[in-house]
Amino acid sequence: MARSRAAYEYTEAEDKSMRLGFLLIAAGLLSLLGLGCCWLRPALQERGGGGSANCTVLAVRQLGERFACTFSCGAACRGTARYPCLQVLVRTSRSSAPALLHEDERQLRTNPKCSYIPPCARDDQENSENVTYKQKYWKEKVGSQPFTCYFNQHLRPDDVMLKRTHDETVLLHCFLWPVVTLLVGVLIVVLTICAKSLAVKAEAIKKKKH
Repeated sequence: MARSRAAYEYTEAEDKSMRLGFLLIAAGLLSLLGLGCCWLRPALQERGGGGSANCTVLAVRQLGERFACTFSCGAACRGTARYPCLQVLVRTSRSSAPALLHEDERQLRTNPKCSYIPPCARDDQENSENVTYKQKYWKEKVGSQPFTCYFNQHLRPDDVMLKRTHDETVLLHCFLWPVVTLLVGVLIVVLTICAKSLAVKAEAIKKKKH
């Protein structure tokens, strides 16, 4: 009995391999739990009750109101500039009521009153020019052409998005890498145990022959 127990004692290398495997398993489980609670569930809630539709531009306008943005001009250089508010009103194929278009969910949360937030420049005039360029784009290049937009009737019934921040690819990666980490950890542990078991059996067969 003592000999059998001694035979199954792991070497230092095998012990390190087992520890690495259990560490990867724990990291994979914690990543799945953390991403599920802190990121995946809110993302699915944003997608829940939503879908895609065809949108058509109704009006493009600039409001008189200006909003503040923060620009960076170096490691220790930050400042505040202002940009005009551009609104793009659209009609969706799901509803006849006008809706306000946004770039994505992040832009909607940052400034729900406007359709576009330009890259914040130090000069207010440059910010105004960027917004005016975007205004011409929607008026002249898009015009009355239909395009795909996304909505969520439960969370934001009066707003639509041009693109989703949490698309299928991001959700796939949210699951993929923690699962891969978990499987690699399980594989390391299983291979280490199998290798040890085979080594013990080989040693026992060798002793029987002698």
